[in-house]
Amino acid sequence: MKHYKTLRLILGDQLNPSHSWFKQKDNETLYVIAELAQETHYVKHHIQKLCAFFHAMENFASALSQAGFNVLHLTLDETCNDNNLPDLLNRIAKQYQCSVIEYQYPDEFRLHSQLEQFKKTHMLSVRAVDSEHFLFPFSQIKKRFVKNKHVTMEHFYRDMRKQFDILMDSGKPEGGKWNFDSNNRNKFSKNDIHDIPSPKLFTNDVKSIISRLNKHKVAYFGSIDNQLTWPTTRKQAISSLDYFCEYLLVNFGKFQDAMTDQSKHNTSLYHSRLSFALNTKILHPLYVIKRVITEYKQRPSEISISQVEGFIRQILGWREYVRAIYWVNMPDYATKNQLQANNKMPSYFWTGSTKMNCLSHALTQSLETSYAHHIQRLMVIGNFCMLTGINPDDVDNWYLGVYIDAIEWVEMPNTRGMSQFADDGIIATKPYAASGNYINKMSDYCKRCQYDVKQKVGEKACPLNSLYWNFMHTHRSKLEKNPRIGMVYKNWDRQTEEQKKALIKQAAAHLIDLESL
Repeated sequence: MKHYKTLRLILGDQLNPSHSWFKQKDNETLYVIAELAQETHYVKHHIQKLCAFFHAMENFASALSQAGFNVLHLTLDETCNDNNLPDLLNRIAKQYQCSVIEYQYPDEFRLHSQLEQFKKTHMLSVRAVDSEHFLFPFSQIKKRFVKNKHVTMEHFYRDMRKQFDILMDSGKPEGGKWNFDSNNRNKFSKNDIHDIPSPKLFTNDVKSIISRLNKHKVAYFGSIDNQLTWPTTRKQAISSLDYFCEYLLVNFGKFQDAMTDQSKHNTSLYHSRLSFALNTKILHPLYVIKRVITEYKQRPSEISISQVEGFIRQILGWREYVRAIYWVNMPDYATKNQLQANNKMPSYFWTGSTKMNCLSHALTQSLETSYAHHIQRLMVIGNFCMLTGINPDDVDNWYLGVYIDAIEWVEMPNTRGMSQFADDGIIATKPYAASGNYINKMSDYCKRCQYDVKQKVGEKACPLNSLYWNFMHTHRSKLEKNPRIGMVYKNWDRQTEEQKKALIKQAAAHLIDLESL
């Protein structure tokens, strides 16, 4: 057996072919990519998420090997006796007589803590290096962000635009505005629905992975056939990016918040679905941004700046922002529950079987595809959870498990912070609470719902209506001084006492029996 001086660990979300580790080959270095039981059960995962990570890891290991690097790719079959990551590293280092262990800083607090403890206590030389993926340096996070303090994302985003000279014109924002969000709130018309393009899908055979998961009794949920449609190689990810630029970017911004259940492509719409490739580091964010800008510059008469700015804001602004929020506030962030929400998550979160069409569609899509776009996550599923007071621990675990792109650094601030307002405004300056009116405004879900979105009380009334007013009433002492929602309470106070009591009574009945909705 060949021996190596250095063992380099590559985690499942560190599949970055441009990392400086791969600038030159070293016969004394062994790269280890391993499926590990601890990564399958810290939360119950969607089967497509497990398959996507394992397939991407296998492909990356193969690509490194073909490029001439020494790679050890281990499946669950080879790691089934390793209780955790330190056990694996100890065993491999001993087996190959390595004197140095190196790893890239993990992006999840639990792994960061585990490997930091390993580094402190191990007799070998253990070193950590940057993952070389994010645009806002880790070392700068605590200089820009303060624990438990709100930092406005828009200001951060503008600074990032300036720093990287993205959509800038002589020091000013291209198009005369920093943000074109007001242009990007369109609802699909019948003709719009007909024009929605098909998504870019792949046929990655994951039969062996499914078999392996079953063999090792890994608990999972969701559905899959033997083919995974998500991109799991750099070539596939670039193909998805090119497809987005060519066919979807032209209408991305315009319809980025829209929802429909009437298109056979209602899962994908005009969204890029690049989040898995980005979050596993198969694609670098700046590579994606520059590719999108190139397309925009080449087709100025077809693609407006509002389409491009809306997309770039999500990557250059929001994605980097939530990562910083996560790291400056962990581990305390994981326990925040400022609204004292403690209700149990209804069973239909695992089946999609609810009479509320908007929620049923978003849940079913999530369970079938391991994906939902940001408005489905925030304003349908997240809004329902917040209005009904579901325990944010349960909401976190569900989101972290169900979505293919969910890694804790990006999932938790979006879920516990943005959608649940459990962090008391560290991220969001107001709770993103909405009645059925918002769903009706941004989708066609209400047209085929058993409930009537126009009714506030009664057997046929949309549950979101009374739940919304009950939420605002319950948390009035905390929220009424918020300048962004002060008008809500003026509207509430205009209603008669009889109307208020009827709404609160209706909401109370729903909260007692969420399973019946």
